[in-house]
Order: sequence, then structure tokens, then C-alpha cells
Amino acid sequence: MLTINKLNKSYGRFKALTDLDLHIERGDIFGFIGPNGAGKTTTMKIVCGLLSADSGEVYVDGIDALRENSKIKRKVGYVPDFFGVYDNLKVMEYMYFFASMYGYSQKDIKDTILGLLELVNLSDKQDSYVDGLSRGMKQRLCVARALIHDPDLLVLDEPASGLDPRARFEFKEILKNLGELDKTIIISSHILPELSEMCNTIGIMEKGHLIAAGNVEDIMRQSMGIAPLHIEVVKNEDVAVKVLKESPLVEKVSIRDNMIVTTFTGDDLEIANLVKRLTDLDVGICKIFREKGNLESVFLEITGNEGGAK
Repeated sequence: MLTINKLNKSYGRFKALTDLDLHIERGDIFGFIGPNGAGKTTTMKIVCGLLSADSGEVYVDGIDALRENSKIKRKVGYVPDFFGVYDNLKVMEYMYFFASMYGYSQKDIKDTILGLLELVNLSDKQDSYVDGLSRGMKQRLCVARALIHDPDLLVLDEPASGLDPRARFEFKEILKNLGELDKTIIISSHILPELSEMCNTIGIMEKGHLIAAGNVEDIMRQSMGIAPLHIEVVKNEDVAVKVLKESPLVEKVSIRDNMIVTTFTGDDLEIANLVKRLTDLDVGICKIFREKGNLESVFLEITGNEGGAK
């Protein structure tokens, strides 16, 4: 659905994007992660045809986004981080207004608008004034508005920012429904645990570079090599500590009660070999496990623990 090759963008002397390469399959829900200034919003705006690039290639469903701007805007729906609504318009009036921009008449688009309002759980608000809606409702309305021309690609920049827990839950449910409709979705967020729940693929950006991208489970699995290994020892703890400190796969060793905690960088087979060696030396092991990784720890490890994620 989306292919980006060697994309570059600068603002004066500031290099926002450097040789960015990215591929997103049709139907993926892709999560963009990175600190402020990493280049996420710049990338999304270029993909949507809202910003020019200095060089590179961007293809949306095979269409050249940098040279066929008008065609791209039919393919893409965009929800910015700061969404705008119009005072003194009711929800249905708001939706009709945007529908008219795509050449739809009120008669032709009514059923579509009602369906979209149902999708975002706003059917009971169609006669309410937009400026009287809660922030979460306004955000859902903006998603409905972005879908009014039935785009193949939906781009959402920090859509959960400022939402309360209930509104974020409702928003996640909407994204799941869109995924079932075979929409390709790009979403950026600073709430990393939620991205891991919503997305099946992620990309981690820093200083204009995409430094990791792929399936969420694969990236999490790769990160397990850096997750602490816990070994509960009931016999010959000193022997176990000595063996671990001598191992080239161990960076740090600490002891918490009868539990040895170590940063063991080996894979599962190497863990099995370690257990065999310890038991051969009469070390009594009653429990061994990896700390469960999470998207936040993966981000911090990959980016060198610098900055937050937004």
C-alpha cells in the first residue's frame, strides 16, 4: 500500500528526514514511534500530499504521491494532531460540508454519513452542535470526516492525545473495526503500550532516520535478548554468579534474595546451554525466566534511552 524510498526533507539547516525507506502492506495498522522532532509528522504530511519533499519517492497504492498530488488526496484520509471543527454547525451539517468538497450531493451521501457516524459511535449526536461535543467525540467525528471519501489509507497523527481512558478505549475499538474493513492505517502516539495493542507493525524513528521497523511481535522477540534474565538459585549461588560473570553473553549480574538477575544477551538455545552448565556444576536452579518485554522498553533500548516518545 505504501512504499517510501530515500525520502529527504529539510527545514533550513535542520534535516527532518534522511534517506527514509519504509514499506507498509495493505491492511496493516502501522504505529509510528519517536521523540519530538524525529520526523513522524513530516513523513505523514508528505504521504498525504500536504508537504513537499526535497528528494525521494513515495508511492500510495502504486500512485506517485510526490507528482500526482490530486490523485493521492482521493486515496488518503488524514486526521491531524490538532483537529479543527467549526462553530455553529451540527454534526450532520459538518459531515455534509466536507462531503460537498468531494462533489457528493446530500442525497447521494446521506446513507454513507449515517454509516460513518454509526462506525464512530456518534449516531445519537447527529443533531448536536460540534462545538458542544467532548474532546473524544470531536476526535471520533474527525475520523468519520476523514473516511467520508472512502480512502484506502488513513493517517492519524497523535489521535489519542488528551483523551481520557474511556475515550482511548473507544478509539481503539474504532481502529479495530477499521482494520476489519481492510483499511491501511498509520498512527503515531506517545502512549506506547496502546500502540502495541492497536498495531501489528511499528516503525521507530529518531533524528530523521527510521532505525527499526517490522512486525510488533518480531521486534519484541528480538528485544528479548536485552530483557533481564532471572534465575532463582537454592544451592551454590556463588558458583552460579561466578559462571555468569565469566560468560561473554552477560553484561551485569545482581542478586535479589535468592534471585540472580542478569542481562544475558543469548537466545533460548544459549539459555538452555547455560542451565546445563550450571546444573553440571551442582547449582540448584528452581526457576528461570525472562522479564516480559514491552514496547516502551524496546523503544528506550533501540534509541539509547534518549527522550520520550511522541
